[in-house]
Parts: sequence; structure tokens; C-alpha cells
Amino acid sequence: MRILGITIPNEKRLEIGLTSIYGIGRSSAQKICDQVGIDRGKKAKDLSGEEENKIRVVIEKMKIEGNLKREISANIKRLKDVKSYRGIRHLKHLPVRGQRTKTNSRTVRGNVRKTMASGRRKESKT
Repeated sequence: MRILGITIPNEKRLEIGLTSIYGIGRSSAQKICDQVGIDRGKKAKDLSGEEENKIRVVIEKMKIEGNLKREISANIKRLKDVKSYRGIRHLKHLPVRGQRTKTNSRTVRGNVRKTMASGRRKESKT
């Protein structure tokens, strides 16, 4: 099953398979299934063509994939242009949502470990 160019896994439950689309998480996947009236536990390969089309119609109304990514990057760019606190944190590649930086925050900073070594140089073999 393909929706907007994204392949939904056939072997997974529909509730989980829909989360392979960027912008659809567990809760929105559950809402989609309930809205269309399809059992959440049903697998994608077991869907009829009519059910697939119902899901496709609901998902096409949502903001997902490229449009969502574009909107998020535009919001971050706006914060940077305005020079807000959050925008400056984005510019400096630091945590944006108030996390501590003395320890942790390695993922945002790119796993930088700036600690002293033992002080001894490795002997070169010449």
C-alpha cells in the first residue's frame, strides 16, 4: 500500500504502519483509523481498495512529509531572523527547550567530548 509516495509496511498493524509517514504518530494514526472506521489491528495487506482510498483521502487533508518539513524549517528560520532566544539557541546549535548544558545535550552539540586526556603522549614507533 502506497500513500503519497510512501510505502506502508504490509506486515505491520495499520496503527503502526501509518507512523512510517513523517508527521503521523501513534495518536494521529489511531484517529485516522477511527475516523475511517477500520480496525486498528488490521494489517495493510488485508485492506480493500475502498478502505485504502478512504485512508488516502483523510491523510491527503493533513500536513505531512515535505510540506510539514518545509513549514518547520520556515518557523525555525523566522525565529533566527527575529533573533529570539530560541532562534539564537538554534543558531548556536544548543538545546532550545531549556535543558541543561553542563552535562548532557550531546546530541544537539554533536557528541562533543572535551575532556582532558591522561596527559601522556603515545610513543611513536620509529
